[in-house]
Amino acid sequence: MTTESKTTKEPSNPQGGSYYRLAQGACVLALLAVATVVLAGIGNRFGWWNFRISLQILRWAAAVGAAALVLSLASALMNWLRGVRNGLIFSIIGLLAGLLITGTALNWRQLARSVPPIHDISTDTDNPPQFYSILALRRDAPNPAFYGGPEIAAQQRAAYPDIKPLMLAVPTDKAFDRALAAARAMGWEIVASSPAEGRLEATATTFWFGFKDDVVVRIAPDRQGSKVDVRSVSRVGKSDVGTNARRIRAYLQKLSGNG
Repeated sequence: MTTESKTTKEPSNPQGGSYYRLAQGACVLALLAVATVVLAGIGNRFGWWNFRISLQILRWAAAVGAAALVLSLASALMNWLRGVRNGLIFSIIGLLAGLLITGTALNWRQLARSVPPIHDISTDTDNPPQFYSILALRRDAPNPAFYGGPEIAAQQRAAYPDIKPLMLAVPTDKAFDRALAAARAMGWEIVASSPAEGRLEATATTFWFGFKDDVVVRIAPDRQGSKVDVRSVSRVGKSDVGTNARRIRAYLQKLSGNG
């Protein structure tokens, strides 16, 4: 009779196993943060919840991403020291995803602090172009369509001194045609187009969150040909984090033939 002895095989590197699981957990946490950020934008775009909820979700995602970044870094060091290559793969993925979320959040924060908390930008702050046809679309918007006055103008001039009217050496009818073509090229939804009044109203939708910002273009005769003024106003949010100024710059560059 042969007696077989049963033996229990212990892991050769029990600590390596725990670090491997740490790397997995940190990786999952980082990818969850990325998915949450994407979901925050999709939810706002399709109206699943209020934009303030989306902003809160972003804050949570940033915190989770920062935690995942720290854990991924720690697990990467431990797995590298222990020679656990599979764990390193998870750690690297977690590091990249964590860096993406944390870096994006820090960039937004820095950008928000670098610009004034305003959401109404105009090339003419003394006599800004007025909305007419688009007012019905802004009926339920938290931000009003009327201009904020000297205080807003002063903040804009300090932050965006380059936002000024564009002079075109063409008659107003040709300038209007170019303005309309440039607006369409920007992907704006044209709400009103009045060549006789020299007024163009449109709505721009941001790519990710689907925020609606309204734009009015005013074209008037000038000694050099035509003067083009543009005003861009967000429907929601106290600060636009520079979005309206960037939009006006891009539009004027395209209209002048440099964009």
